[in-house]
Amino acid sequence: MKVPTTQSQSVAPALFGNNNNALALGFSGSLGNIDAYISAVNRLPMLSHEEEMSLARRLREQNDLAAAQDMVLSHLRLVVSIARGYLGYGLPHADLIQEGNIGLMKAVKRFDPDQGVRLVSYAMHWIKAEMHEYILKNWRLVKVATTKAQRKLFFNLRSHKEGLGTMTPKQINALAETLNVKREEVIEMETRLTGRDIALEPLTDDDEDKFAPIAYLSSETTEPTKVLEAQQTDRLQSEGLQTALGTLDARSRRIVEARWLANDDGSGATLHTLANEFGVSAERIRQIEAVALKKMKGALVAYI
Repeated sequence: MKVPTTQSQSVAPALFGNNNNALALGFSGSLGNIDAYISAVNRLPMLSHEEEMSLARRLREQNDLAAAQDMVLSHLRLVVSIARGYLGYGLPHADLIQEGNIGLMKAVKRFDPDQGVRLVSYAMHWIKAEMHEYILKNWRLVKVATTKAQRKLFFNLRSHKEGLGTMTPKQINALAETLNVKREEVIEMETRLTGRDIALEPLTDDDEDKFAPIAYLSSETTEPTKVLEAQQTDRLQSEGLQTALGTLDARSRRIVEARWLANDDGSGATLHTLANEFGVSAERIRQIEAVALKKMKGALVAYI
């Protein structure tokens, strides 16, 4: 179900297709703005209790869509009235009405005339539910309430907090008692309400990029794969290296440590220096080193 926006459009076909009954009830021609729509729905006739019950039974027993349409039309003014109470969230009035109309249609579909309740009372729940969902999804880029309890607190807190600014501990305690929730929950929701959305990237094309959040929030060191790689490297260089060295005999370990682990810059002992130390040829030192490194590589497989 559509309602008008500031752009000129034909509301009647959007609401009711080409059904002439809708036009007969007051929607004639094009409604170019929200004020014209509200004026039109306020002119639609309201149903008596007997008419409402008769239409509801026709819908339930015969699946009479014309009856459903008449019930929806007669309650469009209710949606407009409820939507007016949510204008403080800064969202378009027309969008609020449109979401409320969806809730109204859901209420008409589920309405049971034998329960002894008027449709206006039953429909209010469905209309508000759709508006609440729309507000929570569109009021902020990041959702401020996800659970049922948080949603209830969101709307209650905002209505009680209107114009208070930052709340004092005394006000928080009083509001928590009024709403029957924990003061910590009030503090958390107030923080979400008072926060504001910030664009990650700069909104201009000047040289202010380095001051935008994207510049200081992005970091390769905190990227998940980088963190895992760093953890793996640390384990390999500490626990893994010691395990691998433990598989070598004393001479092989001395050669590897002197050649590769003596200095951080990698400038270890030469083959000739170690050859003189062990009284063998430089070629023999190279062979021992190659065998030792191969053995260490096998021991490090478990850490890679």
